[in-house]
Amino acid sequence: MDKKLIFLDIDGTLVFAMQAPSARTAQAVRSARVNGHKVFLCTGRNMPIIGKDILDVGFDGVIASAGSHVETDGKILFDSILPEETIQECLSVFHEHDMYCRIETPEGIYTDPQMEELLRTAEADPANSELIRMQKEIEAGIPVLPYDRYPHKGAYKICFTSRNLESVEKTKKYLESRFVYAVHPYADSSTCFNGEIIPKGIHKGRGIELVCSYYGAALQDTVAFGDSMNDYEMMQTAGISVAMGNACEELKSMSDVVCGSVWDDGIYYEFQRMKLA
Repeated sequence: MDKKLIFLDIDGTLVFAMQAPSARTAQAVRSARVNGHKVFLCTGRNMPIIGKDILDVGFDGVIASAGSHVETDGKILFDSILPEETIQECLSVFHEHDMYCRIETPEGIYTDPQMEELLRTAEADPANSELIRMQKEIEAGIPVLPYDRYPHKGAYKICFTSRNLESVEKTKKYLESRFVYAVHPYADSSTCFNGEIIPKGIHKGRGIELVCSYYGAALQDTVAFGDSMNDYEMMQTAGISVAMGNACEELKSMSDVVCGSVWDDGIYYEFQRMKLA
């Protein structure tokens, strides 16, 4: 097989529920790199919460904050922070509609206090890896700071939670012209709906294009693995798109391949099947 650039989402793809990468998954990544392929993280997480247990696996670069930050080969290829005026406008719209927010910046994560309360009581759909991750962050004591400590220097993106979908829909008339909404899977009995807004033109797929341009590689030589709707543009962009077995149905339906689930070492077995590792 020709040398590939491989892009891996983290939550629900590389790892499950804030656990460390499994031994098999780590072995697959390292073996692929030994075989001459390049492997990148491609995540909605901002850099401060990509854990050492993940980075120690060894990667050639990172697309973080859903495409707002791209680095490889020790160089930052792209870094786009929304101005504070825009952040405050978005927060005002969400708060007016009784929604709670999580602001992700280069320094860390800052949340409304009500958001943590809602997360503690929410029942997550098994396919909603983003909600599960946020709940596990609370359990693990990951340092997520209250909004009153937010430095007001702009941010990469805003995540939101709501007790009803109607509130989410009402905010779109104010923000949808400039932002893409990614609303994550929810069960019929959900009392917590979560998602994120990402500036139009900035997404994981754009990050892949920047990495390919840097290395002089063709998009047809890329492979992307993901599980949730913030992976949609990544899957559209990649030469081969692979949805995890635990992915939401929307992503499975548009992907070239559906592999095993994250808890069944789907990456490991798909790397073998594709002869990457």
